[in-house]
Amino acid sequence: MQEPLLYINDVKNKIDNNRNIVFVYGNFNVLHAGHIRLLKFASENGDILVVGVNQDSQNTHIPIAQRFSMVSAVSFVDYVFAIDDLIKDVNLLMPNIIVMGSENEYKKNHQIEKYISKNNVRLIFSSGQSLLSSYEYLKKEFLNIQNNENFQVPKEFIDRKKINNDKLKDILSRFKQLKVCVLGDLIVDEYIICDPVGMSQEDPTIVITPNNHEMFIGGAGIVAAHAKNLGTNINFISVTGNDSSREYAIKKLEEYNMQYDLFLDKSRLTTLKQRFRAREKTLLRVNTFRDHHISKELTKNIIDKFQTLASDGLDLLVFSDFNYGLLNSELIEKIIDICESNKIMFVADSQSSSQVGDISKFKNAVLITPTEYEIRLALEDFDSGLVELARKMITKFKVKNIFITLGHDGVFIFTEEGLISSVGTDHIKAINNRPVDVSGAGDSMLILASLSLAAGANIWEASYLGSIASAIQVSRIGNKPLDINDLLKIIDS
Repeated sequence: MQEPLLYINDVKNKIDNNRNIVFVYGNFNVLHAGHIRLLKFASENGDILVVGVNQDSQNTHIPIAQRFSMVSAVSFVDYVFAIDDLIKDVNLLMPNIIVMGSENEYKKNHQIEKYISKNNVRLIFSSGQSLLSSYEYLKKEFLNIQNNENFQVPKEFIDRKKINNDKLKDILSRFKQLKVCVLGDLIVDEYIICDPVGMSQEDPTIVITPNNHEMFIGGAGIVAAHAKNLGTNINFISVTGNDSSREYAIKKLEEYNMQYDLFLDKSRLTTLKQRFRAREKTLLRVNTFRDHHISKELTKNIIDKFQTLASDGLDLLVFSDFNYGLLNSELIEKIIDICESNKIMFVADSQSSSQVGDISKFKNAVLITPTEYEIRLALEDFDSGLVELARKMITKFKVKNIFITLGHDGVFIFTEEGLISSVGTDHIKAINNRPVDVSGAGDSMLILASLSLAAGANIWEASYLGSIASAIQVSRIGNKPLDINDLLKIIDS
């Protein structure tokens, strides 16, 4: 429950005026290490530390109730109140000392200076300045401001494959006609933004202070959210535990106005991935999960659900496999049988980052999007070149097209035609050469390329659109659904 706001009249009668009162005021958008140093410094200069929190304005980015609670939680702050009128409130408080951050030393605040001069109040400037302001933390990490200046359109590839912008726009416009199902592991991603305080004096441990956090739908959930936001008629099928992460996921899926079936498995946890970040770098990742296979009963229920969707008509199935136990061999085989019986296009990705996956499970897929490591793992081949790896995969497992994702080196494309001619292979360099957060890049490429194929694109158009989606995704922190307008901006560039 949110604690109620207090005002100067609420705290004035509780304060002993015979003791030295220190006053600090500000916005406190995000309580970062600079604020902590400032408040600690202020508390050491008197007997009682009172903090005033400014009302919501264009310079605040978090509601006052949350900012008030954050400041109240600091142990060496004695009293907190919401400022109504700064000068009137200070006149009632009658502090002996006012402390400001050193960044304010050369700024003019005539009202507070006049009060200080008139009442013989000491003004002290703290050295507790932080390298980044609260707003800069928010802007850098969570506002997801996309920098298109880092994008380099692969003109040679576009010319070589005779890709036409009007055709691309027509493909995107057809997404709203598609019926799509995404089947795979739901993940909840949490980003905890921290300030590095330093090294512990007791042992060689890095000390950080959490400032803010943000949660996102990840895994197969964001793949489905991408498809929904791009205009498709989407159904999402997954399994979760009975926990707060499930509740968060349901809330977000409802916000996305998505059709979904989250089958409950009380024997597992909803997979939660926490990333601790400082100064735009990830320091640590903590994964909370259970990866045992789902029961036979759950397997049957999911197959029955998919059979119903297939009977009603589907254009595309996306297997989004993070190897947390949902997509067992029986489930995959039965679902593929249903797709082939109903002439439903299906594509797949099986990730092997923290878990060990096997992309070869998805025989006859129209498209698979492994990393180089994942395809080597599936084929148990750590010596051959990319062309030979792709040849083996297509020959052995009858997939139609392969995108081998290469991180900052872009994507290598191999089609069935590549078995007989070099015309069936190509490469797209990474469009975004300065990624902010690479999480979700492969998911974005998979869904946009797959939707494009289902909407009538050829493999080269699909690979280019998938590369654009990946470039957009890595330009921002956390998983946010793709937007058609962002795609169009890059196409038009």
